Amino acid sequence: MSSLLPRLEFGASIDDAEMTVILMHGLGADGYDFADVADAMTKAAENRRWRFVLPHAPEIPVTVNMGMVMPAWYDIIDMSQPRNVDWETVATSTAQIDALIEAESAEKIILAGFSQGGAMALHVGLRRQKKIAGILAMSGYLLESESHPCPDKEVDLPIAIFHGSADPVVPLVAAEFSIKTLQEKGFSLTSQIYPGLEHSLFEKEIQDVFAWLEER
Repeated sequence: MSSLLPRLEFGASIDDAEMTVILMHGLGADGYDFADVADAMTKAAENRRWRFVLPHAPEIPVTVNMGMVMPAWYDIIDMSQPRNVDWETVATSTAQIDALIEAESAEKIILAGFSQGGAMALHVGLRRQKKIAGILAMSGYLLESESHPCPDKEVDLPIAIFHGSADPVVPLVAAEFSIKTLQEKGFSLTSQIYPGLEHSLFEKEIQDVFAWLEER
């Protein structure tokens, strides 16, 4: 497992977990962004054997940030809706996340993420529907283009989309587009829009995330 992405791990061991949540950070951040949340959730889960894996994205140049090198799951070419992205970098991160999934032994695997990490959770999860137990996107969006359309529904796959109404980075229209597209494909959705919330998490959203994970 030494070739896997560097990561933080919380909760149950890889051999003892009943549910693993692979939680991906946003652009320019790293796994430490959600360390406190993951630690709190594993403790709140009490006797349930939850495991959180928080990978660190590789550092690459990001076009919309003047080519600055930073942790990123993929390169963003421009901020259009849907996002114009470098699909080769998406494919590289997809393979790295696939490897993390394959390394886990838990019966249930949840893909989750914030912003760019949420986009990757949707992208990878929708293409591995029979392997995972759910997808959670917080302040995220659906990666889609004519050459990379949203996959059709293969199995019942719970998906949650949580988003702030005042998000200036990933506008609400991105969440609405994602919800509409996924519903048209027949997926079962839980969606929550938080009035006034910008590009961040707050206590009520974290509580809703915990409740959704409990249902899984």
